[in-house]
Amino acid sequence: MAKVVVSFDHVSKLYKLFRNDKLRLMSVFSKKVNYIEKWAANDVNFTIEQGDSVAIFGSNGAGKSTVLKMVTGVTFPTKGNVVVDGRVSALLELTAGFDPELSGRENLFLKCQLMGMRDKEIVAVEQIIIDFAEIGDYIDQPTRTYSSGMLARLGFAISVNTDPEIFIVDEALSVGDARFQEKCLHKVQEIIARNHVTLLFVTHAIDTAAKFCSRGIVMKNGQVVFDGHIDDAVRLYQSGDY
Repeated sequence: MAKVVVSFDHVSKLYKLFRNDKLRLMSVFSKKVNYIEKWAANDVNFTIEQGDSVAIFGSNGAGKSTVLKMVTGVTFPTKGNVVVDGRVSALLELTAGFDPELSGRENLFLKCQLMGMRDKEIVAVEQIIIDFAEIGDYIDQPTRTYSSGMLARLGFAISVNTDPEIFIVDEALSVGDARFQEKCLHKVQEIIARNHVTLLFVTHAIDTAAKFCSRGIVMKNGQVVFDGHIDDAVRLYQSGDY
């Protein structure tokens, strides 16, 4: 029996929407401040087994990114339980977490440590990451001196070269020029070809999703409305009849 690596058990996520930042701050001290409730995820249930490749479809605001943020631990459910068993590498916000005053190399070590890697594991992939990012001697310069493209390339290189067990991709393959994008695509294909790697893929590029994934989940208004074979999920999503 395959190992379950991601489990959502009656998971809901509530966001409180305030008219402005002043009211948000006031709400810390008073419960009388008015706000609008937005359930970004509403009673979501699914399990993903090791080695599964799953595409998540849905229009903007359907809850896709909220689900991924709960898998990565960026945010937590308001209700229900999320269980994740394995090292997560996420191609979400590639430049998030970089300290602009630290060098690229120092940020590399920091991000890898935050992923739970030991120093000897980081040293083993350090040069591989640097070579993949193609930023040369800038690796030892503060990242505040980097262009946005250099930051994205470094973030991508870290995410794809740290032996992920659960690999999350959220519309992040358009990094750099066409040649580098092709390099990124080949690297993603290499990672998901490994039997033990579990893929969660959020995209509007249906052809790409169908190429990579065997299962599809369709979301609407924070709920899962379909979970099944990728071809059926694509047909439903394209039809808009859900």
